[in-house]
Amino acid sequence: MKLKEQYFLWYKLLNSSFTGLSVGIIFTIYKPLEDPSIYSIGGIVLACAMLIIAKFYEKLLNIHKFFQISMGVELVILITLLVFMSLQYTVTSALLVYMGYQFTFIFGGYLVRAETLVAQDKELLGKIDVNKQLGYLLGLGASFLFYKTLEYGFDVAEAKTQISILHYFLVGLQAVIILVLANSFSWK
Repeated sequence: MKLKEQYFLWYKLLNSSFTGLSVGIIFTIYKPLEDPSIYSIGGIVLACAMLIIAKFYEKLLNIHKFFQISMGVELVILITLLVFMSLQYTVTSALLVYMGYQFTFIFGGYLVRAETLVAQDKELLGKIDVNKQLGYLLGLGASFLFYKTLEYGFDVAEAKTQISILHYFLVGLQAVIILVLANSFSWK
């Protein structure tokens, strides 16, 4: 298996754009979770799971596992988007979205370490980091424009309605991200 650099750079750009575009939605989606101890429990589970993952780095730090775990994380994100669209603003959807995001965070440290090993080239690593930051900025800018367009162009000012509409775009973007990720690796 080999990394296709151009596709991977597009993946990183789109992936970070998704993050920038969606960064503000969490506060509204998590609103039904009134008990702050939920976040403590989630943090404990996250830290313990990250410790366990770190214990298996010897087996996980290779391009095959990197691809599988990256794809798994992206699929979980897609599922959390679909769960929210189906259940909307309920305690159940907030818990499931929180659990989905925590699951993806569990692999965050691993993915950064594995990405460094898979890319292996300082110049490529620099391009990856540039694409991450550009994507994040693009996503944040698109998010701002999206909310203001809904508010002033379509008279949709309620945050919950705006976020529900945004999810249709996020699902489409996430589907593209998954396709680009799948094309970022050659099986030869």
